[in-house]
Amino acid sequence: MASQLVPLAVFLPLLGFLLNGLLGRKIKHEALIGGIGSAAVGTGFVIGVLTLLELLRAAPDDRVRIIELVPWISAGGLTTGIAYQIDQLSVVMLLIVTGVGFLIHVYAIGYMHGDPGFWRFFAYLNLFIFAMLNLVMADNFLLLFFGWEGVGLCSYLLIGFWYDRNFEKGTTGDAAKKAFIVNRIGDFGFLIGIFLIFTTFGSLRFQTVFAQAAVFEMGRNVMIAITLALFLGATGKSAQIPLFIWLPDAMAGPTPVSALIHAATMVTAGVYMVARCAILYALAPVSLEVVAIVGAATALLAATVGLVQNDIKKVLAYSTVSQLGYMFLALGVGAFSAGIFHLMTHAFFKALLFLGAGSVIHALHNEQDIQNMGGLKASLPVTYWTFLTGAIAIAGIFPFSGFFSKDEILWKTFAGGQWGLWLMGLAGALMTAFYMFRLVTLTFTGEHRWAQGKHPHESPKTMTIPLIVLAFLSLVGGILGIPASLGGSNAIEHWLAPVFQPAYDRMALGQHQNHALEYALMVLSVGVALSGIFLARTWYGRRKDIPESLAARFAPAYKLILNKYYVDEAYDAAVVTPIRKGSERLLWKGLDVGVIDWTVNAVARLFGAISRSLRVVQTGLTQNYVLVFVAGVIAMLAWLLAQ
Repeated sequence: MASQLVPLAVFLPLLGFLLNGLLGRKIKHEALIGGIGSAAVGTGFVIGVLTLLELLRAAPDDRVRIIELVPWISAGGLTTGIAYQIDQLSVVMLLIVTGVGFLIHVYAIGYMHGDPGFWRFFAYLNLFIFAMLNLVMADNFLLLFFGWEGVGLCSYLLIGFWYDRNFEKGTTGDAAKKAFIVNRIGDFGFLIGIFLIFTTFGSLRFQTVFAQAAVFEMGRNVMIAITLALFLGATGKSAQIPLFIWLPDAMAGPTPVSALIHAATMVTAGVYMVARCAILYALAPVSLEVVAIVGAATALLAATVGLVQNDIKKVLAYSTVSQLGYMFLALGVGAFSAGIFHLMTHAFFKALLFLGAGSVIHALHNEQDIQNMGGLKASLPVTYWTFLTGAIAIAGIFPFSGFFSKDEILWKTFAGGQWGLWLMGLAGALMTAFYMFRLVTLTFTGEHRWAQGKHPHESPKTMTIPLIVLAFLSLVGGILGIPASLGGSNAIEHWLAPVFQPAYDRMALGQHQNHALEYALMVLSVGVALSGIFLARTWYGRRKDIPESLAARFAPAYKLILNKYYVDEAYDAAVVTPIRKGSERLLWKGLDVGVIDWTVNAVARLFGAISRSLRVVQTGLTQNYVLVFVAGVIAMLAWLLAQ
C-alpha cells in the first residue's frame, strides 16, 4: 500500500539534509548537490500521488490511515509516539508541500549557482521540508508542535542565509532574529493551548481529542481558551495581526526561500492547524468570530500597504499577508474547505510570483526596486508571461485558479450574513488587483529605467521550467473547486467534507442555493478586479501624473501607508526599547554590574589583600629564610623542653 510509504516521504528530506550537510562541502558539484536535495522532495511527491490514488479507490468512510512508527513519550499520563495520520486533508498538504517544494528546489539550482554556500542552502531547504511534513502529517499535537518549531528554526537559518549582507536598517541576521522571536511569541500561545488540550481531554492524539470534543457543549470557556490560544500561535506562524511584522522583513533571504517559506509552506501552517482543529473551533463561536475579524482586517491592512511598496519582494510579501487573511476569513465563517482550497491555489500563484520576481532580480543583478526596472517584457519573455499569469490568478479573474478560491470565500462570507467582513474582503480584492498590476506595469512595460551597464536576459531552464509548470497550475488549478452554480462538482469541498463534517454538524450551517445571487456576486467580484487592473495600467502606464498628484494631495495618508502604519516603530517604542533599556539598567547595571560583578570583585579584593599581607615573607633573600628556619627550630625546642 502506497500509504505505508508516507514515512519514507517524510524522512527522505532528512536524509538529503544529512548528505548535503555532512558531505556537501566535499562534493563541490552543484548539479549533484541540487539533485540530491530535489530528488529527496520529488520522491515524496510521487509517494503523495500514489497515496492519493489509494484513498480515491477506498470508500469515503475508509480513507483514514494511522501509521505508528515508534513510541516517543510515556510519562505523567501522556502517551504519544511518532505516528502519521493520512487522510484527505493531510494528503492535500503532502502534495502541496512536496510538489511546490520540488519545483522550488529545481529553481534554486539555477538561482543559487555559484554561491559559496550552495550545499548549505540545499541542506537547509531539505531540513525545512522534513519539519513541514512532520507538521502536516502528524497524528498528534506534540509531533505537530515538533514540526512547528522545526520550520521556525529553518526559517531562521534560511532568512539569515546571507548573513554577511545588509538589509535595510540592519543585516539579514537581524531579519532572521526578528522572525524567530516574533514566532516564539505566538508559540507561547500554542503551547498553552496544547497544555489545555491535554488537561481537558487527557490525550494529544487528534482522533481521541476530536472524538471527545464532538460531544462537548457549545461555547464552554475551556474550549474558547483552547482555540484562542491555538489561534495566537497561528497569528505568529501565518503572519496575522498583531504578529505579521516578521514576514515582510523575511524577504532578506534568497528568493527561493521567499517562495518556499512564504508562499506554500510555513506561513500556511497556522491555516492548516486551525482547519485541522475545525471541530474545536466549531464549539467556540466566539473564537471563530475572532478568527474571521482578524483575517479580514489583516487582508485589508496588508493590501493597503502593498499599494505603495517599491521593493518587488515587499509587494509580494504584503500580498502574502493579505491572502493569508482571506484564508482565515474563510475559516472564521466556517468555510473550512474554501480556506484550504485558497491555500492550495495561493501556493501555485504566489510561488510563481516569487520565483518570477527572483528571475527579474537575477537578470538585473540583485536590483529589487521596481522604480529602477521597466521594459523587461522583451528581455524576459518567459518570466513576463508566467508572472502575468500569476498576477491574473491572484487578482481573481475568471477562469484562473484564484477566481474560484477567492470567490468561494467571498460567497460563503456573504451567505453567512457577515456583510461587513464581505465588504472588507471585496475592498481587499480591488486593491490586490491594483497593486499586482502596478507591479507588472512598472516592472515589465514602458521604457527601461535600469542602470547603465546592465543587460538583462532570460533565466536558465532550471529556473524557467518551474515557472511554466506553476503558471499552468495557476491557470487550471481552479478546476478542483468549480462550484455547482457554474456546473461543477466542487471536488475539493467534497473531498475534504469527511474531515470537516463533525464541525459542520455542530455549526448547523445551512445550504445556500441562491444561484442568481451567487452569479451577481461573481460578476461584481470580477468587475472590481478588472477595475483595479484598469486603474493600475492607466495610472502607471499612460498617466503617471495621477498617482504622483494623489500622493502629494494626500501626503499624510500616503506617508502613513508608505511607512507601513509605523507598526514596527510602535513595537520598537512600546516593547523593544523599554525591554532593552530595562535590561541595561536593571539586569546589566543593576544585577550584573551592581551585584554579580561587585561580588566577584569583592572576593578578588579580599584574596588580594590576604596575598599582599602574606607575600611580605617571600623576600627572596636566603638569609631571611635561614633566620626564619632557625627561629622555628628554636621555638620547637623551647616548646619540647617546656613539656
